[in-house]
Amino acid sequence: MKNPKSILITGGSSGLGEALALSYADKGVILFLSGRNEERLRAVQNNCAARGARVQVARIDSADEQKMSDWITACDKVAPLDLVVANAGIGTGFTTDMDLREHTKKIFDVNVNGVFNCIHPAIRLMQPRGRGQIAIISSLAGYHGLPTAPAYSTSKVCVKGYGEALRGLYAQHGLEINVVCPGFVKSRLTARNTFPMPFLMETDKAAKALRRGLEKNQARITFPWQLGLIYGAMVRFLPERLFDKIFRVMPNKK
Repeated sequence: MKNPKSILITGGSSGLGEALALSYADKGVILFLSGRNEERLRAVQNNCAARGARVQVARIDSADEQKMSDWITACDKVAPLDLVVANAGIGTGFTTDMDLREHTKKIFDVNVNGVFNCIHPAIRLMQPRGRGQIAIISSLAGYHGLPTAPAYSTSKVCVKGYGEALRGLYAQHGLEINVVCPGFVKSRLTARNTFPMPFLMETDKAAKALRRGLEKNQARITFPWQLGLIYGAMVRFLPERLFDKIFRVMPNKK
């Protein structure tokens, strides 16, 4: 969608969410931003407002289904939503001395249920109008389960597949649903990584790439293109046993 005027972004207090909010901030635009850190949210609000946008922020845990539904419904009453970006997410690696069940639940509560809690109310509101766009932030890690980050990569596999399915399902209702698969983008999450991150992107460049993809209604938006090409080819063409050997010895995600 070109030039959306009413935009909701979860995880809008830092990283890609913040950069995307700043990219869209302009006169005539209203931004609804959520996050878990109120101080950072207020800073983003002030920066976006300085560019002429109206900005409303809410400190909400995306894993809270009722609060998310209430908030999104209230935002839509202020200004019918044109674009919703399900961006909130967490990512930590796993080692076998950790509790697998608790680790997986924590990741899935945000990265899977948090996405559902964002997009389900949005679809319910947009479908009767026959228009609207929803971006689901997955990851290149969502192309294949990774032994160094099993819960994280699997959560991204899940929302990637879900978004791809919903795109076809709701196209007949006039909705544009896009799956976003970033590689390494500078953020609070990647700042913890101690291993090399090829083609690491600045957040403003990543936001521009994402925005271009949304304007073209691309089914899958991947950046940086170099890493997407390399990783996609590895997943597609490497024999499974070779892929397994390579990624089994990769450094753990922090």
